[in-house]
Amino acid sequence: MGALSDTWFADGYIDFELKKYTLLAYLQDINRYFNEHKLYPQLADIIFHYNNLVAFRDNKQFLQQSFPKKLSAINLEKLQLLYEQIIADDELMQEMEEIIEYAMKEMNGTIKDGTELYEFVEGRLNISPVGLVPLETGEGYMLLIDGRYRETLVYNYRLTIFERHDEKFRGIHMHYMDSYNKDLMHTCEYIKGQLIRQYQQLPNPAVYCVETKLVLPINETLLPVAKRSLVKFIAA
Repeated sequence: MGALSDTWFADGYIDFELKKYTLLAYLQDINRYFNEHKLYPQLADIIFHYNNLVAFRDNKQFLQQSFPKKLSAINLEKLQLLYEQIIADDELMQEMEEIIEYAMKEMNGTIKDGTELYEFVEGRLNISPVGLVPLETGEGYMLLIDGRYRETLVYNYRLTIFERHDEKFRGIHMHYMDSYNKDLMHTCEYIKGQLIRQYQQLPNPAVYCVETKLVLPINETLLPVAKRSLVKFIAA
């Protein structure tokens, strides 16, 4: 992917046509992935860049709350110095404002496309607990089945809670464990029993089945959307 630097809009010569060319090449790559129904990491990346533009425009801190990726101290200092420079230069200020206004408008359209795809996928996921749900649901297993119905993918998940600016956020760590053929024998209940026998550190795990009729890229789309949907399901 033709990635943008964290401070692409401030790097080098501040020129509208030059930055426009850089941006459009980036968005062309993003849209190509979206057209292939691949959401991540592209959607997270463009939202990060959009938030940076908003923060720079509003002269706020350049720390992102939605994603773990952060600007380095060097980039922060660079942007703060640039902000002071453009305040003192009316021509440079006008050029930067045009760049930011144009970039935000173009990015917003692409983000809208990605968000619509995300919501389409999210709306077609069916999440259900497998057996009884224990009191402790912070760690367990997710079983993922897509529209091919060929196999059941098994992931271990662990929920995390972190605080930023007096707000609590839920995150989820997940790693792939195994897969089972999708047939009459390997039901979700059977797989849960196998997991309990094989991994005794979780004798009474929370197990959730996430199923969809869609056939989409697993790692780039189905898995990321399933992860976030599972967090909301457990927290509800």
